[in-house]
This record gives sequence, structure tokens and C-alpha cells, in this order.
Amino acid sequence: MKPVRVLQFMVLMCILMIPVLIIVFLRTFGTNNYEIPVYYENGVDNAYAECPVSDEQHYIPEFTFTSHLGEAIGREDMKDKVTIVDFFFTSCPSICPAMSNEMERVQDAFRDNDDVQIYSISIDPEYDQPEVLAEYAERHLAKPGKWHFLHGDKDQVYDLAKCGFILPTIDGMGEPDDFVHSDKFVLIDGEGRIRGYYSGTTREQVDELILETKILLNGSK
Repeated sequence: MKPVRVLQFMVLMCILMIPVLIIVFLRTFGTNNYEIPVYYENGVDNAYAECPVSDEQHYIPEFTFTSHLGEAIGREDMKDKVTIVDFFFTSCPSICPAMSNEMERVQDAFRDNDDVQIYSISIDPEYDQPEVLAEYAERHLAKPGKWHFLHGDKDQVYDLAKCGFILPTIDGMGEPDDFVHSDKFVLIDGEGRIRGYYSGTTREQVDELILETKILLNGSK
């Protein structure tokens, strides 16, 4: 075979191989292999020395609080939905305003998706009565049925924060500067498992939360 014919043959074979290579690439790399971690699959090891010890998968426990609209909202309403949770209080002088501003972005990202909801749970329920929470919700453009600001019994709230969501929380006894709580947004799947923690004061981590929520909605287990 002449050199020119050999070259033409090789070029033709390369052209014919392109569709095959594309198919192989798509089959190998075209599926979503991004996995969202499942936290505490072997239980929580007595977090903060205040919680029960378990060696089984940790789930968010049962609770029911009152929303800023006077509705009973809780664990039962999280079933089969993706829920993003934070703990805050309306008179917070430090991180809460930034957290709530970032949560507005989260709400906007999923405004029209009924499978995503937000719980902002007050750690100062004595002051943050539903009417106070309603004013705060209006200030942050909370969509009814999407973003719930929750008020509950103080002991139950703190137990839920520390033993349910595994977040450090300290009662400030009415003094805004003395409250201690996490800046984390917590991603919960429809089974009640914790799937991620993200700083609610860091735009990049909130972007990551939005991305991983979308991935979770699209079938990541």
C-alpha cells in the first residue's frame, strides 16, 4: 500500500472511531457519581456529653414547634422533603443577620420547588414569640410554606439543637451577647438524615449547599 493510501486509511479510521470514543466516554463519565455524605451512620458518640449514645444511623428526632404563622411544624413535615435548618435568634447582634441574608439566597434558589423547605429555629423562644418571628420573616421576605421560623419550648429547642442536629448551643439567659450557637446551615434529606453542614456566613459554602441540595434532589443517595 502506498504511503498516501496508508495515511488516508489512518485518517478515515480516526474519523470512524470518534463516535465510538464519545459513546464510551459518556457511558463511563456521563452519569452523576457525586455522592453527598451521610453523617453519623454509626451513631453519635455522646455529643457534648449530654446526648444518648448510639451505634446506629442517626436520624433527626421527633419534634413539633409553632411557626411564625401560628402553624404546628416539625419532624413529620420533613418526611420526603429536603429541609435546610439553622438556629438563630432575632435580637442576635453578631452572625444571625448575615445568616438570614444568606438564607434568603437559599430560598430564592428553590422558591418554586415544593420539595425543599427551610426551618429557622429560635434559641431565644422567650423573646421570639410568633409575632416577633413574623416581623422578622417579613423583613427577610420569607415565602409562606417555604421558610418557617419556629418557636418552641426552650428545653426542647436546646435538646434538639445539641442532640438532634449535633450543634453547640448555649442559653444566654436573655442577654443577646451571651447566647452561643453555630453558624451552620444543616442539610437534611427526606429520611431525616444529616447530609451536610455549611457556614451560613460564608457565601462560598452557601453556594456549595445550594449545589448539593440540587444534587440530592436529583437522586444522590
